[in-house]
Amino acid sequence: MSEKKDKIIGTAAVKKKDSSTAKVKRLYVAPGFQGQGIGTKLLEKTLKFCKENGDEKIVKKYARYFVEGYDPYGVDPKIMVPQREAWLNKYKDELRFEGFLKLGDLLVKSGKYEEAFTAFFFVKSFADHFSPKTLDGFGKWLKSDIKNWAHCDSLCGDILPQFILKNIVALDAFSGWRKSESKWQRRAVPVTMIKLLKTKMPIKSLLDFIEPLMLDEEKVVHQGLGWFLREAWKLYPKTVEAFLLKWKDKCARLIVQYATEKMSAKEKLRFRRSK
Repeated sequence: MSEKKDKIIGTAAVKKKDSSTAKVKRLYVAPGFQGQGIGTKLLEKTLKFCKENGDEKIVKKYARYFVEGYDPYGVDPKIMVPQREAWLNKYKDELRFEGFLKLGDLLVKSGKYEEAFTAFFFVKSFADHFSPKTLDGFGKWLKSDIKNWAHCDSLCGDILPQFILKNIVALDAFSGWRKSESKWQRRAVPVTMIKLLKTKMPIKSLLDFIEPLMLDEEKVVHQGLGWFLREAWKLYPKTVEAFLLKWKDKCARLIVQYATEKMSAKEKLRFRRSK
């Protein structure tokens, strides 16, 4: 980010090529400040930040948890987290929600691991400003920009449930996501609903809502469904067991494996696929 008189006037997204080289993918300078050399200064500051804070050891440490979409600088969270807090505290009055949301669009678009999490940190602090239009924007992040489970699940855990909990939209606002071309948007449906399990929403309504996803072909969606069902089973065992018995011979086995993970060996026998 580039600053002038304590205000952010530019952003850049950087893609790391190797341990010593990075490439700027997207560069933005506020219209009123274009042509003043801010872009060059921002380029230098961005590259310097990446080189000084990226750590290949951290990249390798966490790479084993990802099959796809993991593109980090390798910045230590001990450095990154307090820096995010400092940025938010310093610029929240000047940038406000609209500014952080636009900045978030650029950060998430970059595909960089730390940049997307920085965007999530900023926007979740403004949940009182969310609107149905904001949900559409986050939906676009999932559909076009998010490429790994960690980004998807962070958005679903910290941000998306707020739209339901704060009565900004009804659950039906997520119905179109169940047929999305994006597997991350489809995964987001059950993962977002985990936070709704302890509300007054009837468990049957929640189970009915995920049914259109039970024959999905993507592994990441299976995992999301199984995770939701496992958490739901802890609270509503009989209802969830009846649902699993209905689907055990038709849905992907991974869904059942995740859903029954906390059951005893004897309990799991009921959910084996019929021969």
